[in-house]
Amino acid sequence: MSTDYQQAREALGLELRRLRLTAADGRLTGLELAARAGWPSSSKVTKLELGKQTPTPQDLRAWTDAVGHPEAYEPCLARLRGFESQIRSWKRQLAQGHRPVQAAHNAAQTKAKVLRAWESSWVVGILQTPGYARAILRHFAALHGSKRDDIEDAVAARMERQRLLYEPGRQYHIVMSESVLRHLVCPPADLAAQLSYLSGVIGLKSVELGIVPFSASLRLPPAAGFWIYDDRQVVTETWHAELWLDDDVTVATYLKVWKTLRESAVYGADAQNVINAAMRALNGQ
Repeated sequence: MSTDYQQAREALGLELRRLRLTAADGRLTGLELAARAGWPSSSKVTKLELGKQTPTPQDLRAWTDAVGHPEAYEPCLARLRGFESQIRSWKRQLAQGHRPVQAAHNAAQTKAKVLRAWESSWVVGILQTPGYARAILRHFAALHGSKRDDIEDAVAARMERQRLLYEPGRQYHIVMSESVLRHLVCPPADLAAQLSYLSGVIGLKSVELGIVPFSASLRLPPAAGFWIYDDRQVVTETWHAELWLDDDVTVATYLKVWKTLRESAVYGADAQNVINAAMRALNGQ
């Protein structure tokens, strides 16, 4: 978890503690507040105040009502939304389902005109085929114990994103490692369909697709994938959360990384040759 995120959570915890100590009808103990909020013990109160647990909007409502300061709910919620807009926990996102996550990415890409991406683990979402996307989403649903059965809706939403490839005035600059073409993250038949689709992408006017071959010299290690929207916002993933970052220094760093990795990529016919080699290797298995 990032230092900025943790500091923001601790600051919200201090505000919650202040509200408890200045309750409308007198200072409350943790046990008293927990009882009023309908929580089984005071451990949740302690975790929230120390910034060891992220409150939900429902937690904030229960807290501000319990201390007799309902007017404090909106300011506390604004703080929560502020740091959650940058670091979006998978657990909390997927509690609402997989389709809303895809819808958020669709909306972000719709607003952007120049989109840059780097990926070394899997094919970027906008270039995925249904079978490949379905496999990826199922893997992540299993990892995070998602109980929302909306994988097919999420696949459909991810496929909807591909219409952006054909809208005028938008340009995608996508660089991926050759490893993306080789990882069996889906059944072989689905990977074969995915590789075939990527071959066709090379001819799209809106997409500049670069592949970094295994044989290429790298000035930086591949590391995690990311998107840069209009050189103003970065979206990257960790195993526990998505990071949506927009401060100038961070964006400049990711842009420098992207440009450095791009120097090792091949394009056009050379990229096609790398894809064809991956298809031959797959067929030979």
